[in-house]
Amino acid sequence: MVKQLGVAIVGCGLIGAKRAASLPPGMLRIVCDLDAERAGALAAKYDVRSTTDWRAAIEDANVGIVIVATTHDQLASVAAHAAEAGRHVLVEKPAARRAGELEALEAAVRKTGALVRIGFNHRYHRAFRAARRIVDDGKLGGLTHVRARYGHGGRLGYEQEWRFDPAISGGGEAIDQGMHLIDLARWFLGDFPEADGAMRRYFWDSPVEDNAFFLLRGTDGKIAQLHASWSEWKNTFSFELYGRKGKLEITGLGGSYGVERLAHYAMSEALGPPETFIYEYPMADDSWEAEFAAFLEDIALDRTPDPTVSDAQAALTIVEQLYAREGLL
Repeated sequence: MVKQLGVAIVGCGLIGAKRAASLPPGMLRIVCDLDAERAGALAAKYDVRSTTDWRAAIEDANVGIVIVATTHDQLASVAAHAAEAGRHVLVEKPAARRAGELEALEAAVRKTGALVRIGFNHRYHRAFRAARRIVDDGKLGGLTHVRARYGHGGRLGYEQEWRFDPAISGGGEAIDQGMHLIDLARWFLGDFPEADGAMRRYFWDSPVEDNAFFLLRGTDGKIAQLHASWSEWKNTFSFELYGRKGKLEITGLGGSYGVERLAHYAMSEALGPPETFIYEYPMADDSWEAEFAAFLEDIALDRTPDPTVSDAQAALTIVEQLYAREGLL
């Protein structure tokens, strides 16, 4: 296993740039993008090298961690190559277009012992970190169900971008923002053996869905009701988690989604109006930094990262079930 902890970023678009900004100073060594100008611009910002050859970036002797932030069609193959080379990998969600594409990555992990974390950064928003503590402390009692919405209204020409090409993206809003909702629901409620729902094209003239509706059935009767939309018009994030002793409601993600906010509604034995606790997080989003710090801790402790490749496969399998039902595969 490579002992260096220098970082290579493969993919210098919006997310790759966010990842670069979230790294501890001095850790970034090289960036890669097929667009040499874009790679050069990001490299210049951090005074590091750039390349258009992702294999060269991965195999650089100063690199021990690879962040894969490419389009969806390249995520799994680049991550597998990095793990095969003995590098630790943080691969952006959804990690692949289909669950089966992650088999080579799993095989590489078994062979080399590389640690792989899936970039479901929403788990690391301040409100969700606080929600996890409340749940783990037993303050909600037994969990029962989730109701969540996530969406935006796109932009002019959105349908011409790569996300609308299923050969590149693997699908539409279900595999985009929908994957975050599925992951968060699984994080709290566990696996969902049964998936129902619908994929719809309500606005965008494209081969992929702009609205994804999920009704997921978990063990012990747990339910997740999720809606991801590219025709939300007013950017919206809402995640409600219910237990037998109360409810948590997370709204906003900062920026155009509004101030991040956590409301804890704690029920008394007498029921009636709940005791209410409100937490607001108007500061800048630090989820990217917190997520990478957790990955560095994984590496230091030789600890299996969470979320794992299996989490990405489970979320993708849910999406695939509905795509198959709707004739979108």
